[in-house]
Amino acid sequence: MRENKVKTLWQQGKAVINGWLGIPSSIATENMAQAGWDALTCDLQHGLIDYSHAVPMLQAISISEATPLARVPWNEPGIIMKMLDAGAYGIICPMINSRAECEALVGAVRYAPDGYRSFGPTRALWYAGADYAKESNRHVLAIAMIETKQALNNLDDILSTPGLDGIYIGPSDLGLSLGGIPKLDPSRRSPGGLSSLRLPPITPCSTPQRRRRLPICEAVRSPRAHRVLIRRLASIQEE
Repeated sequence: MRENKVKTLWQQGKAVINGWLGIPSSIATENMAQAGWDALTCDLQHGLIDYSHAVPMLQAISISEATPLARVPWNEPGIIMKMLDAGAYGIICPMINSRAECEALVGAVRYAPDGYRSFGPTRALWYAGADYAKESNRHVLAIAMIETKQALNNLDDILSTPGLDGIYIGPSDLGLSLGGIPKLDPSRRSPGGLSSLRLPPITPCSTPQRRRRLPICEAVRSPRAHRVLIRRLASIQEE
C-alpha cells in the first residue's frame, strides 16, 4: 500500500505541514500539489466544494508525494466512507464532543473487526495499491476536531478512544464556545481571541491512552501566527 507520509512523519516525531483546499478546482489543487506540502486537505465542511469536486482534486493530489486528506461536513458515516473510497488517506471530522462521537468516527474509518466501514474502495484501490483491504486500517487516519467547551471537558475520554490518530484544534468554534470571537491565528494581540480567554484547566492524565502522545494540529494563516504556534507546541512537548 502506498505510504501515508503524514503517519510516517508523526511516527518519526516530526511536524507535518498541511495545506488547505477550499476552492472547487482541480487546477488550483494541482498547483498546490507541486508546492511541497506534506499533506493537502479537501475541505468539504467550510470549503466551496462537494464530493463531485473532491474526486478530481484527489486525482490532482496524486501526482505528488502529498498525502490526500479530507475534512468532512459532519460526523456522518456515508460521506466519511465515500471520501475514503475516493482515495482520501485520512478524515478530519468536525465537532467531536464525546468519546461516543469519536468512536463513531473511528469506526467509520476502519474495516471490521476494528470498525464498521463498508467495503467498496473504488478509486482508493487504484491510488493505494492492491493490498488496500488488508493494510488500510493501519494507514488511514482518523482525526477528531476539538472545537467546543464540551469537548475540552471530555478531552481525556476523547483521547482514550482506540484507533484515534490525532486531534485538530478548531480555534474559531472553540473561541465562540468559550465566549470569545472566531479567530484562526493564535495571537495574544487579538482581543477576544482564543489565546486571550481563560481556558478551563485540563488535569494531566497518566493513563496509557494519554501517553500515546496523539499529534495536535492547528490552522494558521500568517507567518507570525505560525511562529506563535510552533512556540506553543514546543512548550507542550517539554511538559
